[in-house]
Amino acid sequence: MELRKRPRRLRTDPIVRKMVRETRMDPSSLVYPMFVTEGTNQKEEIPSMPGQYRYSTDCMGEKLQSLMASGVHSILLFGIPQHKDETGSGAYDPDGIIQRALRRIKEDFPQMYVMTDLCMCEYTSHGHCGILCGNDVDNDKTLEYLAKIAVSQAQAGADLIAPSDMMDGRVAAIRKALDDHGFLNIPIMAYSAKYASAFYGPFRDAADSAPAFGDRKTYQMDYHNRLEAYKEVFQDVEEGADLVMVKPAMAYGDLIREIRNNVNVPVAAYSVSGEYAMIKAAAAAGWIQEEPAMLEAAVCAYRAGADIYISYFAQQLAEAMKEGKIG
Repeated sequence: MELRKRPRRLRTDPIVRKMVRETRMDPSSLVYPMFVTEGTNQKEEIPSMPGQYRYSTDCMGEKLQSLMASGVHSILLFGIPQHKDETGSGAYDPDGIIQRALRRIKEDFPQMYVMTDLCMCEYTSHGHCGILCGNDVDNDKTLEYLAKIAVSQAQAGADLIAPSDMMDGRVAAIRKALDDHGFLNIPIMAYSAKYASAFYGPFRDAADSAPAFGDRKTYQMDYHNRLEAYKEVFQDVEEGADLVMVKPAMAYGDLIREIRNNVNVPVAAYSVSGEYAMIKAAAAAGWIQEEPAMLEAAVCAYRAGADIYISYFAQQLAEAMKEGKIG
């Protein structure tokens, strides 16, 4: 058969396949989400996320060391406080769990880039992401608390603030508070297109952050909506977000691509707890192979346009990149 164009010609050898690869990745683009908890000598495996742990501050070192050895130099830090109350005071306490973890990491691992999740759900007794007025979250009142939390995290050593609450106007409020306190160079990575997703279940187990009543659909986005994501992203960028995020990742590749095509700031994709748990569970049952599924999910997010990939598989992905399996 006379065919002038044969796409298979560029698939005949692994060297040429890698040479013409359209999607390229590097460990520097990976971020590992890490949970820190109260107490000492604590390394508790999260039942719904095999291989993931809650660490007390004195037990973080081994994991941080192994991350850095693999090439992962960025983490996204989540705190699990001992005390919770109506206003989530542990989130902005100078001696809170996140603040102590930040100081410890910056002392022992100054080269680790530490992003801090900024939300109130882990710290409030009701499990919602802000200050309640009746059974609803008071958007504008919550902004005052988010600003306080951001400043407290920056004072403790955070390199980047990542608000995940989905309150309207939060980026502007946080930016102003940071600037007013002299933190002009601390970037904000906004959870901009954050959907009310069923894939967050294991995280709520990990962080003990399930709402005590109702759900979060009055502030997180409806997954039926696409254009609304633009509105959220553009508003965050206009208010001063330095990076934006799409969350979850696996089922939202269309949003990652469209946002990447329409904004001039870096785009992060968060491969959430449920995505991790599905791969681990299916692999444990023998239904899929874990490593190929992990690699494919990551490549798909980058192919869609992600500049940054936040994943519980970050260390394994970095090691796979070093071995030339992806990247």
